[in-house]
Amino acid sequence: MLLDSHQHFWQYDPVRDAWITDDMGVLRQDFLPENLKPILDQNHVSGCVAVQADQSEAETHFLLTLADQHAFIRGVVGWVDLRDDDLENRLAYFSSFKKLKGFRHIVQGEPTGFLRDPRFIRGVRMLARYNYTYDLLLYHHQLDEALHFVQQVPEVKIVVDHLAKPSIRTGEKTQWELNMAALSTFDHVSCKVSGMVTEADWQQWKPADFYPYLDELFESFGPSRLLYGSDWPVCLLAANYEQQLFIIQSYLANASAREKEQVLGENAVNFYNL
Repeated sequence: MLLDSHQHFWQYDPVRDAWITDDMGVLRQDFLPENLKPILDQNHVSGCVAVQADQSEAETHFLLTLADQHAFIRGVVGWVDLRDDDLENRLAYFSSFKKLKGFRHIVQGEPTGFLRDPRFIRGVRMLARYNYTYDLLLYHHQLDEALHFVQQVPEVKIVVDHLAKPSIRTGEKTQWELNMAALSTFDHVSCKVSGMVTEADWQQWKPADFYPYLDELFESFGPSRLLYGSDWPVCLLAANYEQQLFIIQSYLANASAREKEQVLGENAVNFYNL
């Protein structure tokens, strides 16, 4: 079973989606289940997890509606205001949606200190009451804060998105490597092998560019806490679906059948309770 633990859907809106800059023109269009399903079928991917791209409850409902309409969308990572004084009631409301598995906040766009905000920490801790997960989206330079953050929320299953976005295009990884090794010492933290191609040279990357980073993740997190994700359609900035999938498949060529099962599907099932 091959599962994609991280992809997005949207109906393009130039105001809401202002993060899609001029050099990202390929993303300025709709990306919906009918666009993704044939691609998954061609690559023998049996299902996916749809992750929020907009920070609104409307986005959460949009993804849940798509998940109700398409069985291959196995789960949804939505958004809710985790600093809201009314969060308990919002989580109770969302608990009736069975395909909603967790939440994410776009921390990579927040100022220094955000992950130390007591209101945010309180909100993330509340997710455990409903068995929700938390996707941690951040840049590599925010990992110091992440180390403090994960210690405050030991009861919540956390997955780091996109390897914490190391600077693959420059080849720098020393501080990232040290921080990711430290993060891996917390058993409730996993990591997505996703979003790599957009952190590399969009035009001239090659699979071997990613292997030193994957080596570190497999050494620190091990095959039981790594989840494959495509980051489609954002990956299209640098690679088509087949090309980004080939990176992890080629890396795992000499891995055991068991390790391949874990990274390419089973870990996503277990982490998100799919």
